This record gives sequence, C-alpha cells and structure tokens, in this order.
Amino acid sequence: MDVRLFVYLCGMEKVRKIAPYALQAVLGLVFIFSAIMKVIGMDRFEIYIYSYHFFSLNFSFLVARAAIIAELVLGIGLVSNCFHKLMWWGSVAMLGGYTLLLFYALFLGRTDSCHCFGDILQFNPWQSIVKNIVLLGLFVLVYKNEGWRFKRDWLALVVVAVVTSVAVFVVSPPDNYTPNYDPEHNLNEELFYEAINDSPLDTLGLLQGKHVVGLFSTGCEFCQMSARKLSLMQQYYGFPAENIAFVFIGSEEGVDGFYEKSESVRYQSVLYDDVVRFLKISDGVFPTIVFLDNGQVVNECGFRNMKEAELKEFFR
Repeated sequence: MDVRLFVYLCGMEKVRKIAPYALQAVLGLVFIFSAIMKVIGMDRFEIYIYSYHFFSLNFSFLVARAAIIAELVLGIGLVSNCFHKLMWWGSVAMLGGYTLLLFYALFLGRTDSCHCFGDILQFNPWQSIVKNIVLLGLFVLVYKNEGWRFKRDWLALVVVAVVTSVAVFVVSPPDNYTPNYDPEHNLNEELFYEAINDSPLDTLGLLQGKHVVGLFSTGCEFCQMSARKLSLMQQYYGFPAENIAFVFIGSEEGVDGFYEKSESVRYQSVLYDDVVRFLKISDGVFPTIVFLDNGQVVNECGFRNMKEAELKEFFR
C-alpha cells in the first residue's frame, strides 16, 4: 500500500472516531449557550413560563431557573463526556418536553417567541419545533458514544449542579424571593390626585371603584413587561378589563408600538402631554403602577415588586 494512502486512511479513521465526540461537544455547547441567553433575558423568560398559567408568578421564577440550571448541567456533562447515558437521556427528555410544550402553544394559537435562546434569537413555535427535531436527530448519532468515569464522579456531578445553581441565583435572583426587598414608593400623591381630576385622566373614571393604573413610557422595556404581566393576571383571574388603565408619555405611534411589543391587552389608555408634570408624578420612575380604590391610592409597585397575590386581594 502506498504510504500516503496509508497515512490518509489512518487520518480518516481518527476523524471517524473523533467526530461523534466533537458533535456531542457541540450539542453541549448549544445547551450552555441556550442557558446563558435565557439568563440574560431572564425577565421575559419568566413571563413566558408564567403565560401558560401552569404555575403562579412566584413559582414561575423558580421553574425558569430550574430549567436553566438543568440545561447548564446537561451541557457541561455533554462537553465533558461524563455520565454519557445519563446526560444523553436527560437532554433528549428536555428537548422532548420543550417540543410537547411548543405543540401545546400551537394548539393555543400562539405565535410568539419561545425564548429558547433568550431574546437574541427569536423562534416562533414552528421554527423551534423544527430546531428541536434537528437536535434530536443529532443526538441519535451520538447515542453509542462511550462516556468516561472517574473516582468520585458522582461527587463532581453534585458539585457542578450546586455551583451552577448558586451562579444562576446570584446572577439573577428571583424578584419576589429577594430577602429584605423594600421598594421605595416614588409616587407624588398630591400631583397624582390633581392629575386624575384633570384632562385627560378624568376621562378614565378613576374616582369610582377599584382601578389599577400603569404610568408608562412607550419606549420603556420594563413598562412593556409590566403591561404583559398585568394582562396575563387580568385574563387568568378574570379581573374586569375596564378597571385597568394605562397612562403614557410618548407618541400615538409609540403607544401602538408599546401594545405590539408588550403583547398586552389594549386597555383604556391616554397619552399625557405634560411630560414634566408626568415625570414629577412618578418621580421619573417607570413603570409605576398605582392601585386606586374610589380615587384613593392604596398601593403602588414597579416591575420588580409586582405581586400576583396583591392584585388578587385588591380585586377580591
């Protein structure tokens, strides 16, 4: 046999042996990348999980982080090729579970992003299902890979799980589980009372009954997410839609864009022209959400300290 042919065949044999492990490492990196992107876009990922109403808002915070931790552990396991069968079955089960959820989303008629790669890559349910099927097909190719074991490997697995869990909760602590969280109340109530008696807020009928009023800037991302949270709570618990109102600073086009980006119900809303006065009312803090009972402020919150239980109790 020609020496060059022999060297070529030996090289091809090495490639044939290494390729499945390289593919497995790539799949592991996809899981790690997906988890990191979810952490970066944690707020929207939490809201996406809550939007199915399988869990309460508070528990959705924990479910979101549990999913990310699982992805990180599986990704690290795939890259290291340790506990191969455990990581393989765990990855396939996770992809299968996500795919079933996406089919359920299609059944509900949803077309919004599934946040599988956070906010950086937007996939609708169909696109994400195709992506998951491709990944599952690639996992079939690495099923027969042989993993490696070492002394106290289970201890290493526990350490990785603990470290990733701590890292996720430190980098992105859940809002309603943050200890000693005492949000400042920024609303200037005197100016707010004047505003709800003047145009254009006097058209909203805020002086009678219970109302939740969102003070928003049309270009504020956290205002958009607050509107989405409120909308999900209102629809799930059946709070009267006419008792929720949004007050904006911005433009008419900005209001239309706000509702489109927030994917919120379009509640009664007004555009506030006096920007300086509006900023004084909210102390320049957006979003500010005010609870009114017969024209009297009984509570206020922002995006981080919005509590599902408080809204339920308010409209009880």
